Amino acid sequence: MSHLTYDQSRTIATKTILILGGITIFEVLMALLGKGYLIEGVHLPHILIGGLMIILSVVKAYLIVYEFMHMKYEVPGLVKTVLLPTLLLVWAVIAFLAEGNYWNNSRARVKNPVSTEIVSDKK
Repeated sequence: MSHLTYDQSRTIATKTILILGGITIFEVLMALLGKGYLIEGVHLPHILIGGLMIILSVVKAYLIVYEFMHMKYEVPGLVKTVLLPTLLLVWAVIAFLAEGNYWNNSRARVKNPVSTEIVSDKK
């Protein structure tokens, strides 16, 4: 653990909470703006809003783990044993989504085959 005083720890925690609150407010404002609730007629692409939400959520998760779960004070080996399974879980979710998308597309091709005319020599 670190050798910070109570006041130093409180200052760092307060700054982190304010940063997390600022990011959350920004996320809410971007979601409302993207759907056209703040300014009529202004709509942002879903991919932009979704990507922004994912990135900001990862930043918030990093700040929470880094500061409030005290990962910045731990030895590098312990940090890696916590982060590696998390990265593998993210990889697994992405792989399962890609596999599911493939099977969904394959199923759609089977249900709605492209009409091809079979030419036969029988007359």
